[in-house]
Amino acid sequence: MGNCFGSEETELEGVNTPGHHGQLQLQGSTTASRSLPPMSAPNARQSQGSSMSVITSRSTNGAGNISAAFLEPEEGVILEVPNLRIFTFAELKAATRNFKPDTVLGEGGFGRVYKGWVDKKTMNPTSSGVGSAMVIAVKKLKPGSSQGLEEWQCEVNFLGRMSHPNLVRLLGYCLEERELLLVYEFMAKGSLENHLFRKGSSVHPISWALRLRIAIGAARGLAFLHSSDKHVIYRDFKSSNILLDTHYNAKISDFGLVRNGPADGDSHVTTRIMGTYGYAAPEYVSTGHLYVKSDVYGFGVVLLEMLTGLRALDTARPAPQLNLVNWAKPYLADRRRLPQLVDPHLEGQYTSRAALLAAQLTMSCLAGDPKNRPSMAEVVAALEMIERMKPPPHRLISPRATARTVHGRTHARLPTRTAILH
Repeated sequence: MGNCFGSEETELEGVNTPGHHGQLQLQGSTTASRSLPPMSAPNARQSQGSSMSVITSRSTNGAGNISAAFLEPEEGVILEVPNLRIFTFAELKAATRNFKPDTVLGEGGFGRVYKGWVDKKTMNPTSSGVGSAMVIAVKKLKPGSSQGLEEWQCEVNFLGRMSHPNLVRLLGYCLEERELLLVYEFMAKGSLENHLFRKGSSVHPISWALRLRIAIGAARGLAFLHSSDKHVIYRDFKSSNILLDTHYNAKISDFGLVRNGPADGDSHVTTRIMGTYGYAAPEYVSTGHLYVKSDVYGFGVVLLEMLTGLRALDTARPAPQLNLVNWAKPYLADRRRLPQLVDPHLEGQYTSRAALLAAQLTMSCLAGDPKNRPSMAEVVAALEMIERMKPPPHRLISPRATARTVHGRTHARLPTRTAILH
């Protein structure tokens, strides 16, 4: 997959099908081959005897090396070099109970993510019951993975230098022979994808207000990346890469495909096609031209998922409905049909004005021409305005009034329930 330092070895990513938390090869697809100009690594110290650009300093107890990782100014900062703890493989093995299956939090293209415990001050492995224990998430490269060293380097050199309330904190890493691991802060509520699409009696749909708050947090994270000197392009924005902490604060994760944006007055960079079908911008898929506003398109897709409660791509849906963007656009553009599109779980929680503005913002983000998409700073402002719309209960609308929705559910005409579901 991605490479943030030089030439790229590439494969196309595929459809997120129901119940699948990774990425699949899309059947019948072809991989476009394009040359990529060499790219310098972020300012990092060069390891002696190694071609990889990673910081090599490590304090004796580990505390001094990671203290800055917990300092997250509201506006965010970018460090000159990564400030990370270097873990040994033995330490992470102990922290995760020898990578026991019951500590697995999830699995993606890079490998499995395990739950682990370390001491808050020393970052040394500890028991979960100890008062000073802190939960961490450890991502371990799996044998035969299509990803590897290049994605690992991107995470260390990009995310390891960035500190922002809406970016997941990278605390450290491990590199020993063939073992590549990354250590992150633990996000207790998991991914936005899980909250939107999980099924079961124990799963409660997240409310309109909470979806807006999550969207605002993720938008602020992207806006921070775009406003940096390098105009960082995230390139793989999707609901599974938005993680939630205990208080449902949204943080962007997985920086394996990030790229420095265009320089010297150029409008775009040219690279091989990476990312996930359904979220990737059309100009990027067709030409390999990557714009800062290609991320805005991906954000628009996630916003549409949050508005509808439906996946961007779902092979379980009828063929005309496979691609959510193509299918939903006529509903987004028609205020009379819009209530049929909104997730029925959100009934009674929004006004027609708020839904219309959310739909218009989504359409704007999904514009075919990157020039016609808003900046992420403008997206943040628009979402904050929608969030402030808290009308009297009698002005709330219910999709039940339309009896049938595009979700295929038929509703009886019951009284509107205004309680917010969490």
